[in-house]
Amino acid sequence: MNPTDPKADLRTSLQSARDALLWKLEGLTEYDARRPLTPTGTNLLGLVRHLAGVELGYLGDTFGRPSGEPLPWLAEDAGPNADMYAAADESRESVVALYRRAWAHADATLDALALDTVGTVPWWPRGADEVTLHHAALRVVADTHRHAGHADILRELLDGAAGLNKDRRSLPPGDAAAWEHHRARVERAAVQAHRAKDPDEPATGTAPS
Repeated sequence: MNPTDPKADLRTSLQSARDALLWKLEGLTEYDARRPLTPTGTNLLGLVRHLAGVELGYLGDTFGRPSGEPLPWLAEDAGPNADMYAAADESRESVVALYRRAWAHADATLDALALDTVGTVPWWPRGADEVTLHHAALRVVADTHRHAGHADILRELLDGAAGLNKDRRSLPPGDAAAWEHHRARVERAAVQAHRAKDPDEPATGTAPS
């Protein structure tokens, strides 16, 4: 981070989340990269696809800098949430390539414009649709880190891989046995708290089927 260069701070924070998100796809089968892992259909490749649109929108169209990228999820017949998953005939490589092009386009906007430049968000209500580049960039940073966090959980549920990236895990040290011990300790605390609060109710989970 550079306290004298707000743009550099934004770029560094954004890039760390971008890189983390793509790492979550590495080494997965085609099915695991795409399959829904929550009741609302959240999936790893869909998160990447969605965030490509976020960057192209907030750090492109909003400031009069359209990318020219064809975005099929914006078509009239695309259906709801079409940006949140990849079609069967859409390759993983093409989604990742689109995301990387979105990075380049967004970064070029940050390079070209002052942070106090005002843009208009096309999909916000008229009269409440103006935003500075600084605000738009912060929104993209926050959204990307939020979805990178979703990806953290999805990947760990798939095969146990956890951490920020393959070189810097950002996790406390511990092998599989240590983590199992920690998980058991957390479970015991949850059961004990439940029994103290509702002694007549069994401690059962509410995970969706």
